[in-house]
Amino acid sequence: MTQTSSSTASKQVPATTRSQRTRSFDIADFPAVTGREEEWRFSPVKKLDALLQNQTGSGSLGREETLPEGVTVERITLERARELGAVAPEDLPAVVAANQAEAVTHYSVEAGAEIREPVRIDLTGEGGLVHGHTLVTVGDNAHVDFIVTHRGAVDYSELITTVVGDGANVDFIELQLWDDTALHAAQHDAVVGKDAYFKHVQITLGGKIVRLNTNVRYSAPGGEAEMYGLYFADAGQHFEHRTYVDHNTPKAVSNVLYKGALYGKDARTVWIGDVLIRPEALGIDTYEMNRNLLLSKGARADSVPNLEIETGEIEGAGHASSTGQFDEEHLFYLMSRGIPEDEARRLVVRGFFNEIIQKIENEEVEDVLNQKIEEELARSMAE
Repeated sequence: MTQTSSSTASKQVPATTRSQRTRSFDIADFPAVTGREEEWRFSPVKKLDALLQNQTGSGSLGREETLPEGVTVERITLERARELGAVAPEDLPAVVAANQAEAVTHYSVEAGAEIREPVRIDLTGEGGLVHGHTLVTVGDNAHVDFIVTHRGAVDYSELITTVVGDGANVDFIELQLWDDTALHAAQHDAVVGKDAYFKHVQITLGGKIVRLNTNVRYSAPGGEAEMYGLYFADAGQHFEHRTYVDHNTPKAVSNVLYKGALYGKDARTVWIGDVLIRPEALGIDTYEMNRNLLLSKGARADSVPNLEIETGEIEGAGHASSTGQFDEEHLFYLMSRGIPEDEARRLVVRGFFNEIIQKIENEEVEDVLNQKIEEELARSMAE
């Protein structure tokens, strides 16, 4: 069990626990990022400079939406989004996104709706800087899946909140399929209602630098949250995923599992997993795990699980992380049975990722994911 520390706004006392970090819609509450802060020390801050400046966007982000019956979309003000439950930013790119976005895109799912087709949101960036702010509100006892896909080349800062009503069931899947020059920094929050279920899947296969904060908290007892991540970093790519589960109510459940593969010189991934169990979070159960597979020399994966427990009356709490080289013995075993080396390597990597792929439970996304993994493997084996 460890405790994290971080820097907050200069006029405040530095945080000694994850819950004390600054959360605010006011840009003035966030100091300039130096890279020495706990929450920024793994990030290539200088290369992210475009997303750390409070300036209007110069690029474009095309949006195509498929909205089944029972789902509506509207553009609303920041003030209205806050009234509907939008969660405050907790780092500089997120607060800039909240203030610089032209409007908040609000997707609403009516209470009791059984949405059988997924809500599809396809975003395509082109040149320059873009800021986005999205709010998703899901009514009580509704059931809906969201699939959000990012493509193109852009510098994109983003803030997303998903408010999950009591008894609702929500799957939220994000695919980062950016071109190799794209920068993306985002904060994704979910507020899970009484006896509700929320699954968040983060798939990162493209972009030059991608830094994603995914956070969950509960608005009432009995909620369940699952957070899954899959990433494959090539030479020169930096993929950073930070998860935070704030157990602030009794009888809630959370499970976090992220897996990544890396190939090539200076391929870099970071996973930071924070779980806070507050004194009032009686009878909760939580577990987080991160596993990384290094497919070549020169690749580096950092993995830091943090667990803060402020009550002794819990069902269970644990964390684990591992980073290992490609298993040559496993490869030899497959080749000794007549499987060509290239195919044997593919089987090992597919097997490593299979646990995550099975959790997605969406054939459309699984097909895209399998295709992209094959492309990544083919590219790495050709070098």
